[in-house]
Amino acid sequence: MKVMAIDHGAARTGVAVSDPTGMLARPLPVVLKVDTPQGLEHLLAVIAAEGPGRILVGHPRLLSGEPGAQARAASGFAGRLRRRVGVPVELVDERLSTAEASRRSRESGASGRRNAPALDSLAACVLLEAYLRGLPAAAPPA
Repeated sequence: MKVMAIDHGAARTGVAVSDPTGMLARPLPVVLKVDTPQGLEHLLAVIAAEGPGRILVGHPRLLSGEPGAQARAASGFAGRLRRRVGVPVELVDERLSTAEASRRSRESGASGRRNAPALDSLAACVLLEAYLRGLPAAAPPA
């Protein structure tokens, strides 16, 4: 079953999808302004084209574990998405996924490349890879 991960953001929303076996994750192009009707329709078209059996929405809690403003926005977005798609939508802890995506981008030298995936979609990929392995997106520092 394909799984899709979404790193919700007001300006740019990162998207990644697994292969049908659930072994590999690949970033997709970002969706702009997903909280607008046009942005949501664009995301729904991506979902329809990819056909995931489950959708993960990153839930960016604070390092303390408490939900902040971004976590509340992601929860609201996940609720709206649930009403529009016919597959399960679940919130998944994404603490430090963007930091991990940034580290990977720097190490690979991809950050300056013209066709490199956007950091938002790389963060969605980190979230998806962790989910597929059954791990948290990134462990908080000790």
